[in-house]
Amino acid sequence: MKSTDPRRLAAGATGWPDRFAHLEQPPPWIWLWGTEAPMHPAVAVVGSRRATAIGLEIARTLGRDLGEAGIQVISGMARGIDAAAQRGALEDGGTTVAVLGCGVDVCYPPEEATLRDGIVANGCLISEEERGALPLPHQFPKRNRLIAALAVAVVVVEATLRSGALSTARWAADLGREVLAVPGSIRSSRSDGTNRLIRDGARPFLGLDDLFDAVPELVGPAAGGTGARRRRRTVPRLSAELEDLLGHLGPDPVHPDAVGAACGLSAAAVASSLGALELAGAVMSLPGGLVARTF
Repeated sequence: MKSTDPRRLAAGATGWPDRFAHLEQPPPWIWLWGTEAPMHPAVAVVGSRRATAIGLEIARTLGRDLGEAGIQVISGMARGIDAAAQRGALEDGGTTVAVLGCGVDVCYPPEEATLRDGIVANGCLISEEERGALPLPHQFPKRNRLIAALAVAVVVVEATLRSGALSTARWAADLGREVLAVPGSIRSSRSDGTNRLIRDGARPFLGLDDLFDAVPELVGPAAGGTGARRRRRTVPRLSAELEDLLGHLGPDPVHPDAVGAACGLSAAAVASSLGALELAGAVMSLPGGLVARTF
């Protein structure tokens, strides 16, 4: 593509994303701005705007790992999970596509100007809104169908029951795309939506192996055209403190007080770290207040 000027692209023209044809109501045209066209296969990573710290870490690491594997990241450049995933993709030299609910020349959210510039330089912005269009609420659900259409799979990292990410997941399911969700604590409203997706049949996402098992075409020459890709065990890359605490856990249930005694941490510090590890899918809570690691 190698163009840095926004251009209006009509359906069927050179560079038109073929996967929009899967939609019942594809856009008659789009605005496109960037240097790299949407690739196939690509993966969408979406989630809550008001994400937790561990949710942002998971999204950013997932974006980085996808970029390293040569898989393009599709998202909406929204605050929270979307921006974290796209920032991670760019950090490892990957490409990413942001589908916007405003004009391609409108930076929304405004604090993400640096990310927007990085996407233009290493991917592209797409919108079916006219240039200069402000980010109005009704335009975001509409753009979600484009995110789902461009991807072979959608990974939802965090979502409340009213999150727009669930709209993208529904579009993906209707289009026959794989839907995966990162499991979270049943005590966290930020994970109500992802846990509900899993209950209703979405695959749990604990690492790239789950994604590769769900979509085999993401492995090998089809993924970026550069040969076999390295399979990775788990997401996210945990901080040293969380890795240390995780090292004191095994498959047999233990009480958090025992973990604190082994690590020399206060009950409050252990509770905070275990909550982060549970959101990451690394530990699970069991009856009686016990915990155990999942891998």
